[in-house]
Amino acid sequence: MSSIESIINRQLQRWELEKKLQALEAEEGHKARQKPIVTVSRLRGSGGAIIAARLAERLHYQLLHREVIDEICSSSGYRRQVIESLDDRVRSRIELWFEGIFKGSYIDSSDYLKHLYKIIKSIAEHGGVVVVGRGANFILPREQVFSLRVTAARERRIETLMRDLKLNHEQAEKDVRETDRARAEFIHSHFKRNVDDPSAYDLVIDTTFIDIDSAVNLAEIGIWAKWKKLGIIAPNP
Repeated sequence: MSSIESIINRQLQRWELEKKLQALEAEEGHKARQKPIVTVSRLRGSGGAIIAARLAERLHYQLLHREVIDEICSSSGYRRQVIESLDDRVRSRIELWFEGIFKGSYIDSSDYLKHLYKIIKSIAEHGGVVVVGRGANFILPREQVFSLRVTAARERRIETLMRDLKLNHEQAEKDVRETDRARAEFIHSHFKRNVDDPSAYDLVIDTTFIDIDSAVNLAEIGIWAKWKKLGIIAPNP
């Protein structure tokens, strides 16, 4: 079993356990605890992936990176498990939401995009994860997610790749340029949005002069502030 499959199976088991615990709490008259997801969009070399991983640790969430989301979307078995692990009421709500979204002609109706929308929405209903990439913040309602964008100056990002990946300047510059372009094109192609639009995020952090630990602290403050504003009860660790 690959590491990606292990992550997916572990998270499916976790969601199933949480579903059972919530059912028991509901029988005892306790309100279900909400665990809104966090999405992280990042520029190549900005440290966004590291920030996402550390936020997941602090929140006791599972980190789901791009490869994990793509594996779920491409596997009919995993898609079915993610969706069917929700209760009937929630699944019906997702279907209504999904039908409303794809009635519009402004969205590319490729099979991949349809799977992506349904999976991201299902993941958000489960909660308790940090999703990196794949435009999740462009899919979900703002009240269901905290969306973070991590940026940094181009030359600083090039220096980071040179140091971390042992690349020369030309190689690192090409990596940054091509990855930035591919991510921007993905968002524009699938969502008709500009990935750099600050209004698409709850918080944008520039790590050019802000270290990773401070960036994680800032993001965590933002997360709790939004959840407090929305009246969301924080999950127990």
